[in-house]
Amino acid sequence: MNVKLNDNVLVITGKYAGKQGKVIATSPKTGKVTVQGVNIQHKTQKAKRGNDVSKIVDVEGAIDVSNVMVVCPACDKATRVKSGMADGKRVRVCGKCGAVLDTAYAGKKGKAAVKEEPKKRTRKRAAKAEAASEEKVEG
Repeated sequence: MNVKLNDNVLVITGKYAGKQGKVIATSPKTGKVTVQGVNIQHKTQKAKRGNDVSKIVDVEGAIDVSNVMVVCPACDKATRVKSGMADGKRVRVCGKCGAVLDTAYAGKKGKAAVKEEPKKRTRKRAAKAEAASEEKVEG
C-alpha cells in the first residue's frame, strides 16, 4: 500500500471523485483508507448516562485504496508513487517531479547518523578470575 497516514490524497473514482483530504486511518489488511471529509456516514450514538442525549453523528467511512492517489506536496498534482533511495533508505518518490514524499527523509539530505559500538560483554566468572590472578601476581 503506497498511501500512509497523514498523506494528502485525491479521490479519483466514486461519489466523492475530485475531493482532496488527509488520510486519517489506514487498514493494509483490507486495503482501505479513511479520508477526512470523504464518504460521510450517519451513525446513531446512544446516551450512556442519564443526563446525556442520544444523537446522530457524521463519521468518515473507509474507501478502497485503489480509489485514491497521493498528492505531491512539491508539485501539487496527484501522482503514482515510485520508490527511490535517500540516505541509504528506501523512500516513496513522486512519479512526476521526483520529490520525496516521506516527510521523515525529505529534509535530511546530508546528515548521517553516528553509529555507536555496543559495549564489549564480559562474563562475571572471567572478570573474577582475571582479578584473582592479578592479585596473586602482585602479592
